[in-house]
Amino acid sequence: MYMRINGAEVPSASAKWRDVVNPATGEVIGTVPDGISEDIRAAVDSAELAFPGWSEKTMRERGVLLFRAATIVREEHKRIARILTMEQGKPLREATDEVRGFCNVLEFYAGLSSQPAGDAVRLGGQGDCMVMHEPLGVCGAIIPWNMPVLIMGWKVAPALLAGNTMVVKPSSTAPLAVLSLAKIIEDAGIPPGVLNIVSGSGGSAGEAIITHPSIQKVSFTGSCATGCHIRKLAGSCNKDLVLELGGSDPMIVMHDADVQKAVEGALRGRFYNAGQVCTAVKRLYVHQDIAESFVHLLKVRVESLHVGNGLDPQVEMGPLNNRQQYDTISGIMNSVKENGEGTIQTGGSPFKGEGYDNGYFFQPTLVGDVADDSALLTGEIFGPVLPIVVFPDIGTAISQVNRSPYGLGASVWTRDLATVKRVFQDVHAGIVWVNRHLTVPPEIPFGGMKDSGVGRENGYRAIDEYTRTKTLFLGW
Repeated sequence: MYMRINGAEVPSASAKWRDVVNPATGEVIGTVPDGISEDIRAAVDSAELAFPGWSEKTMRERGVLLFRAATIVREEHKRIARILTMEQGKPLREATDEVRGFCNVLEFYAGLSSQPAGDAVRLGGQGDCMVMHEPLGVCGAIIPWNMPVLIMGWKVAPALLAGNTMVVKPSSTAPLAVLSLAKIIEDAGIPPGVLNIVSGSGGSAGEAIITHPSIQKVSFTGSCATGCHIRKLAGSCNKDLVLELGGSDPMIVMHDADVQKAVEGALRGRFYNAGQVCTAVKRLYVHQDIAESFVHLLKVRVESLHVGNGLDPQVEMGPLNNRQQYDTISGIMNSVKENGEGTIQTGGSPFKGEGYDNGYFFQPTLVGDVADDSALLTGEIFGPVLPIVVFPDIGTAISQVNRSPYGLGASVWTRDLATVKRVFQDVHAGIVWVNRHLTVPPEIPFGGMKDSGVGRENGYRAIDEYTRTKTLFLGW
């Protein structure tokens, strides 16, 4: 599959290609160009040429095209979902939900297209002023491999609706669905050059997006380490950023919680997409009064999960996406075992045997008695491993969960409104769920604090991230 620049399929100036591998089988399912800085420059040139015409359209006209794109994607969602499962590894059911989620995002922003973007202020004797919101110009986006389709929607929809043009770099391990969606967006009538997709590595194509002087803003989703590197690069050229850098979301289960509902919430919250979700449950805190029974019920459910190739409709959890992730999770669990950082309740090792030998499959894992300084609690574990901490009271739980350098999301499972209020006020997180976890509809702003990044995606305010204000002061 080729890159898409100015509405056309093009190879890379490098003349090199990258294999896309199915993480469940090890088979090469496609190739994409290995983009370099020259390709980014060509994409930016295309986006700059398209900007005047696109930005001069009314927001309603742009919204109509986004809605048309969502309609076409819904018609082709089964094909896109299958591509996503084969390149990313997640079960087909989850891939289907993600493609539909992409459509939801486009439709949400299309629905905002009739809202006025500006303000008028009366200043009495001083005069009046009018504040206009203008698009920034060419914007960049760097998309991760864990939720490439949904996150593409989060970045592209508000930016295009606001009147910007874009250069997007998908993950090198999961670029195929993104490229397919870009073609559909063009087929919906969005002009050539408005959306350009350059495949390639972060070190080459990604850095070229960050440093290109004509790209006004970059939205990045990925690791904290990469985010820090991007901040340094962007700081040297005074570029504006939205950074979503992951999290280590705590799930706090109180003694008065609906235990069965909370068990199912922990199961889905941790093992959805093999735990490869920024807002996944990555630390489970259970009140001491229910800990024994809760962990037993959760263990039974975890051991019942059907793990395998995501194309199998019976599969509930697929493989890790790539070799690096597989080696990282394996190394962390080896350290836990060797250093006595916790007691493995179930799982703890890669899958072996028929059907698993060629894929990056890791057992869904529960770990109890976790040491305070274990990487399971201090870092972000991007895989199907869930550490469990038992706590005596809500004050202790809040103190423990706030030790993390991350602050993306958190959830509390309780029937007590006073507990909900305290967790919402005191836990360091950009979003707090009550009696659920993981859900991020397009209507709500999404982003974190501390090491989890800066800026917000989703919600109507995300459009503001892609505009600048310009004020006309009338001194009559």
